[in-house]
Amino acid sequence: MKNNAKISIIIPVYNVEKYIEKCLNSIINQTYKNIEVICVNDGSTDKSGNICDEYAAKDHRFKVIHKKNGGNASAVNMGLENFSGKYVGFVDPDDWVEHNCFEDAYKEIVKYNVDFVCFGWVKEQSEKSEIIVNKSEIENGLLNRDQILRYTFIRDVYPAFSAYRWNKLFNSKLFNCEQRGGYGIRACEDLKVGSDVLFFAECIIKSNHALFINRAYYHYYQRADSLFHSKDLEKRKGSLISYSRVLELFERNGIESDIQVWVKRFYVYHASVLAEIAIEEKKYPELIVLQHEIRKYLPEYVETNSLYAERIARINNILNYNT
Repeated sequence: MKNNAKISIIIPVYNVEKYIEKCLNSIINQTYKNIEVICVNDGSTDKSGNICDEYAAKDHRFKVIHKKNGGNASAVNMGLENFSGKYVGFVDPDDWVEHNCFEDAYKEIVKYNVDFVCFGWVKEQSEKSEIIVNKSEIENGLLNRDQILRYTFIRDVYPAFSAYRWNKLFNSKLFNCEQRGGYGIRACEDLKVGSDVLFFAECIIKSNHALFINRAYYHYYQRADSLFHSKDLEKRKGSLISYSRVLELFERNGIESDIQVWVKRFYVYHASVLAEIAIEEKKYPELIVLQHEIRKYLPEYVETNSLYAERIARINNILNYNT
């Protein structure tokens, strides 16, 4: 493709020496060639940083930033402070993308002049692959903000859209500073997990239109040892805090209450996950607090899970657990 704009691809890197080469090879093999790849090595203690340096030595499009460990969000933000492209994509270092991912996304974001393009994805596990399929079709063409919100948070119906940052290509104005005519959106560095949902919610608030490509380009590798699946109660609280901040963001921006119902549902879900960890670890003071958090939005959870009796039963078991 000639006369095409640069795409910046930001990869936050931390202790992924087993996976990073597959990720970087999938970027090198992109049919879209005008890219810059910003690998932010977040204080890795394995060979991840060295591997990134090797790729940068062979391909001028690669740039490696080495920093002290500060967490995934801080690595993302470091990338956002150093990109130069008109469009921005994110790839996690243990994932990979199809060879035509960014070319196809670029064509659509330019054709429709939208704030971001979202595309489908595949959940990869050691034993199997699962293409994530929406249970109801997403409209073709431009999506307005209300549609984007529904597709993001009504996940039982539209799981392929998701609140992740990595199955999207964004216009850089969302991340450019105000002096450059942008909104300066950044990830919240105090959240060890769950920063994506708040990050993307802020992108939605600042977006007018988006587009969904109903093809799976992104391969998300679900690692058993990832922080998201950790039983570290303190670190996992990030997801709960993130949804709380999303609710505050939506209140400030007048987002309809029916969308907030679905956000409250996820708040209860994450509170229940934390509560089960607290029960397992016999951290009963924390459990009492989490039971209170569950009750706060219990009606919304029941309303949005009316077809899932087992989910409601699980919540009731947590609420009725005697310490």
